[in-house]
Amino acid sequence: MAAAVALITLVAAVVVVAWRLVQYPVQLPLAVLLILFAVVAAWTALVRHGIRRVLAAIGVVVTLAATIALPDVRSFALLAVVIGLIAISTAALKVAVAHDLAPATATRSVGPASYGVLLMNPWSGGGKVKRFGLEEKARELGITPVVLQRGDDLLVLAEHAVAEGADVIGMAGGDGSQALVADVARRHHIPFVCVPAGTRNHFALDLGLDRADVTAALGAFGDALERRVDLAMLGDRVFVNNVSLGVYAAIVHSGGYRDAKLATAEELLPDLLGPDAPGFDLRFARSDGAIVRSADIVLVSNGVYRLNSHKGFGTRSRLDAGVLGIVTLTVNRAWDLPALIAAEVSGHLDRFPGYQEWTTREFEVDSGQPLVEVGVDGEALRLPPPLRFRSLPGALRVRTPIDAPNTAPAAATPVGIRQVVTASFRVLAGHPAR
Repeated sequence: MAAAVALITLVAAVVVVAWRLVQYPVQLPLAVLLILFAVVAAWTALVRHGIRRVLAAIGVVVTLAATIALPDVRSFALLAVVIGLIAISTAALKVAVAHDLAPATATRSVGPASYGVLLMNPWSGGGKVKRFGLEEKARELGITPVVLQRGDDLLVLAEHAVAEGADVIGMAGGDGSQALVADVARRHHIPFVCVPAGTRNHFALDLGLDRADVTAALGAFGDALERRVDLAMLGDRVFVNNVSLGVYAAIVHSGGYRDAKLATAEELLPDLLGPDAPGFDLRFARSDGAIVRSADIVLVSNGVYRLNSHKGFGTRSRLDAGVLGIVTLTVNRAWDLPALIAAEVSGHLDRFPGYQEWTTREFEVDSGQPLVEVGVDGEALRLPPPLRFRSLPGALRVRTPIDAPNTAPAAATPVGIRQVVTASFRVLAGHPAR
């Protein structure tokens, strides 16, 4: 029905203008083209983001202004009818095809939290909690804020919130803090809300949140969408993004990493991957059963990262596949480093000869070292081997705002007017638009 309304009102807008200008053959085709352009621009604004949405919205205004300027369309009533028809057409189109053009994901609509609690790390992300006024905004929305103080234990605070009756719990902080609170939500079977108040906010990005609009994430405590996503474990510790071993783990452990990531990496790489570098004692079995005795980089991720395309590079298209993503890199120090850099710059890391990638439910890394340096969601740890990883499929109930993008860059498919119009007719005919 919505698809029919979208298409009928488009035709109606053209007919209204044509009826007024039927006696003016010169102005009639121009007016029809302007109205068609206005509707197409409105539909474009509906399915695009960023600068394209802004330009399309400007196009709607300019086109309507040009239509008004025609000598025989200077009627307020006529203009109101045409604008109303365009608005109805755009709104009906959104109802008809927005869900079908979105990536497939098992989401459901949920009502507001009865007692929502948001834990906040005031030091994370350079002080985003204070900069965005999250504590005050949370109170305005009826959310109970809990701001960490020096010496507080985040897990204890999260457990206390649940014991006090929280039916939705959230975290405003970095990915390491997100994982800790998400684990509490998992164990108590309550929904979790991610507020991107950290530095990188990779988990929020792959959940489809707008990392630039931190306060918008608070909308997940109200009417929201809920879905199940995977978590992963290293031993008894949950992580939401990835665990790195080898080169990146060594960089994370450097004292200057937090304040100057790129500069620290540049300084350390020659010692870690240069001709005289000792290498890393990391032992594991590949997907084909072959035993590997050493690797320079081992990345174990909750889900699979896209590393073969600039589009969505370094993000995950889905968080509900129920697998660990394993990526390993081995560099021949004599001549492979330039090829590795070229592969990464080109966005096709998978073309590097020393690259291996596969998926699994469980993975184990052993070492002859008493402690292995690891980076767990960006946090530096030293853990005794063997390191045992496993996926927790669908372990976490996550709530996101209804009006959030809800699509990770790796999952986003460009949608244009041709797809929108085709989808409208398919919906009208009773077929899935996807």
